[in-house]
Amino acid sequence: MSKLKITLEDLLLIPGAKIHNEHLFVPTSLVSIDSRNIEKGAIFFAIKGQKFDGHDFIKEAVRKDAVAVVLNEDKINDLLSLNVTLIIVPDTTVALGELAKIWRNKLSAKVVALTGSNGKTTTKELIAHLLAQKFKVVKTEANNNNHIGVPLTIFSADDKTEVLVLELGTNHFGEIPYTASIAQPDYALITNIGDSHLEFFGNRENVYAEKSAIFEETIKRGGKIFVNYDDPIIKSKTKNLANKITYGFRGMTDYRGKIVSIGEFGETKISIGYNNKKIEVSLPVYGKSNAENFLSAATVALELGLNKTEIINAAKKLKPPEGRLNVKIKKKIVLIDDTYNANPDSVKAAVDLVERIKVYKKKILILGDMLELGEASPKLHEDLEIVIPNNKHYTVYTLGLMMKFLHNALKNTEVYAKHFDFRTELIDEINQSDFTESVILVKGSRGMKMEDFVKILEEKYR
Repeated sequence: MSKLKITLEDLLLIPGAKIHNEHLFVPTSLVSIDSRNIEKGAIFFAIKGQKFDGHDFIKEAVRKDAVAVVLNEDKINDLLSLNVTLIIVPDTTVALGELAKIWRNKLSAKVVALTGSNGKTTTKELIAHLLAQKFKVVKTEANNNNHIGVPLTIFSADDKTEVLVLELGTNHFGEIPYTASIAQPDYALITNIGDSHLEFFGNRENVYAEKSAIFEETIKRGGKIFVNYDDPIIKSKTKNLANKITYGFRGMTDYRGKIVSIGEFGETKISIGYNNKKIEVSLPVYGKSNAENFLSAATVALELGLNKTEIINAAKKLKPPEGRLNVKIKKKIVLIDDTYNANPDSVKAAVDLVERIKVYKKKILILGDMLELGEASPKLHEDLEIVIPNNKHYTVYTLGLMMKFLHNALKNTEVYAKHFDFRTELIDEINQSDFTESVILVKGSRGMKMEDFVKILEEKYR
C-alpha cells in the first residue's frame, strides 16, 4: 500500500472547497470517478459527463464505503445528511485536476509527457516498455489522455513509481495547456505536427501552438524537451529553446537514426548513433513510421539512463499496440490492422508499409473516412490519390461520405477503385471476393469502426 496519502489539508487546497463532516475523513491514496468499481476508502469524484452524471451515483459510492465525496455546490440538495465527508466545490472536474496536481507534487517519480498528431500512443507504449527495463513505470492506459484521464493516471502512481509516462491528447484549444499544467513534466516530447483535428485547429501552425504548451510547462520546471528535427514546424519553432535534445533521421542531431534494412513483411532494422556510440536494433514492429516512433522512444530512454544492452533486449520483446500498424500474417494474406484512427499523414505511413511488403504483389486498401478535418476534409481525402501507387496491382475500396472524393480522384488512374455508401455492401464485397496472396490494409477514423472489417477478414483467412 502506498505510503503517500491525500490528507484533509490537501483537500482544503482545492480552490473554493468547503468541507462537511471533516471529522469522518481518513487519509487515503485512492481516487475514483466510477461507483461501479470504487474501492473501499476511496475519494469519489462526482463528474458530470456526456451520458452520465456522477452525482446520481453518490449514494451508491457511499454504500461501498467511499471515505469522501467531491460534489458540485449546486448538487448538494439532500446529501448533507450522508454520513461521509463531503467536499463541496464549484466544479468537480476542475477539482479533480487540482487534486491531481497536488498528488503529482507528492510523487518522487520523474514525469515523461508526450503529445503529437501521429504515433503518440505507440510512442508512449514504446517509451514505457523501454524504461520498464530499468525503472518501476506507470503509464497512460487505453485512451485516458484527456482532462479526466490525465489526472486519473497521475493518481495511479504511488511512492514506488520511478517514472510516470503520460500521453496528452487534444482536439480543442486549451486542452494541452490544462493537462500539461497538471502533469508538470520533467521531460516532454511532441512526436510530430500533422493535419489531425483541423476541424478545431484550422492549420498546422495552430496545432503546434496548442501542443507546444507541453514544452513550455517543461522548460518552466527546468526539464528537458525532445525535439524531432525531421518535423519542419517543430524544428523551426524550437530553434531558440534551451535544454533540448534533438533526434531524427536527417541532418545533424544528438540522436541520429538510420534505416539499415526492411524485411519482406515490413519489419525494420535501424541504427541509432549518439555520443560516438551506435546501437543497431531489429524491430518486431512494422513500417518506417514505427522506426521513427522507436527512435523517439530510444532517445528518451537513453537520456534517462538506459544502456545499449537494455535497449536491444527490450526491442526484442516489442509488440505493436492493437489497431496501430499491426501486421497479421494469415493464411495466404498479410493483413494490416491500422483501424485505431486516421489522418492524412497516418494513411500515407500505412500505404508506405503496404508498398514495402514484398511477399505479395496484389494490394488491397479498405479505407474509411478521416474525421475531424473541417473544411479541408474533401481536399485532404482527394489528395490521398497521390499517396497510392498508380498501378494495376492496387484495389481501393472506400467507405464514407468523404472517401467518395478519393474514389473520384482514382477514376483516371490504373488503380481499381470501388466506393460503398453502406457498410453492408462492403461486407458483402469482402465475403464474395478472393483476396488470397494479397496485402490488405484496413484503415479509417475511430468513428468509422473499421475494426469490424478486420474481424471479417481474420475469420475468412484464419
